[in-house]
Amino acid sequence: MNELITISPIDGRELLRRPYTSETDIARVLRTARRAQHDWARVPLAQRCALVSACVDAVVARSDAMAQAITQQMGRPIRYTPGELRGFEDRARHMVAIAPEALAPIYTAKQDKLDRYILREPVGTVLTVAPWNYPLLTAVNSIVPALVAGNSVILKHSDQTPLCAEQLVEAFSAAGLPEGLFQYIHATHDTIRQIIQSPYIDYVSFTGSVRGGTAIEEAATGRFIGKGLELGGNDPAYVRADADLGHAVDTLVDGAFFNSGQSCCGIQRIYVDQTIYQDFIDRAVALTETYVLDDPMNPNTTLGPVVRAKSANEIRQILDQALNRGARNLIDSDKFARAQPGSTYVAPALLTDVNHDMLVMNEECFGPVVGIMAVPSDQRAIELMNDSNYGLTASVFTQDADAAVRIGSQVQTGTFFMNRCDYLDPALAWTGVKNTGHGISLSTLGYQALTRAKSFHLRQL
Repeated sequence: MNELITISPIDGRELLRRPYTSETDIARVLRTARRAQHDWARVPLAQRCALVSACVDAVVARSDAMAQAITQQMGRPIRYTPGELRGFEDRARHMVAIAPEALAPIYTAKQDKLDRYILREPVGTVLTVAPWNYPLLTAVNSIVPALVAGNSVILKHSDQTPLCAEQLVEAFSAAGLPEGLFQYIHATHDTIRQIIQSPYIDYVSFTGSVRGGTAIEEAATGRFIGKGLELGGNDPAYVRADADLGHAVDTLVDGAFFNSGQSCCGIQRIYVDQTIYQDFIDRAVALTETYVLDDPMNPNTTLGPVVRAKSANEIRQILDQALNRGARNLIDSDKFARAQPGSTYVAPALLTDVNHDMLVMNEECFGPVVGIMAVPSDQRAIELMNDSNYGLTASVFTQDADAAVRIGSQVQTGTFFMNRCDYLDPALAWTGVKNTGHGISLSTLGYQALTRAKSFHLRQL
């Protein structure tokens, strides 16, 4: 098959099709990226920051069209997709602002007739492989710091969201970014594996499934290049007895169901102190029943379809497995008329009487399904939170900051939150443990992977 076809989850109709980039054009893209990067690395950092900032301005100016394209391609309600553009801007501007600090030379103590320091140099050409679920927020994590650091970038977006790649590159080009510095390709998984083997690629940033991350690792075997892999999640939250219960319910229900549960750091497991468990459940049910599952182009819709009918069926299978093993779904799916079998529209599900033998509690379920368990103590909550093959984020809801730090120090995760979830702070390192992958994006540490250290040892005679 020589073209990609994007089917909108809204109505199952073909939205667009694009030819896959040919081998000849891919070779040209790789060569152009290498040449452009060589010149770009010589541009002073302040000028690079100014030009990338202008590129961000160009994206912001196109926010309305880009937000609508996201909704059409992957189904998030139109009332929410403008927020992704605001998030893109916030992350991008933060990474530009901290670049002088992150990329500053490191000087050692001066000695007689001896100067020693460490510089950061760009790695070369960065391949960004971005997913459909947050098509701009995932891509910006590597694109902006890579360009600011002096690299060129080639973006391969999901076949579900090819317009995002096209719109980003067009905006950056319109802002005056030199030709060849930021390009996109449309490619199959097999083609991406071949590209990673190319000596023109110096770093790979991948966001996606564990299976996809494994394929990236295998493709890069023997190349000794850097890789940032943000993979799956099965993120937990713990609600202590002293929590602000109203805030916990509002935050966690949103964390479980926002984007139809299609978030790598969305909440999938909730552990609640047994003394407030029933109150939490009652409030969560009442809130969940207010969701409106409908056409995402309707501004009143708060829950849209999942990305594909196949994905919806996989979510239903995970739900059915839990129910067959004794779980109870407290939400009546009949109250959500659009949630028909075989469709992309999936009703939200709050599951109780769950255990860790159920897929919903031990594997990533990319849908609006969350399991809730009562726990007798902090220690039991910690044990259950750690009983997972993933570790992207974890949350505790409490009014005791000391307890939060004590719990967080024992939880195996990349980011630990107190009274928050399903969030990414660009000032902090975005990373994970276990099968969630490896590498760091964002924060000053995010620049380290996109540059290489060069030491200078200057001895005067």
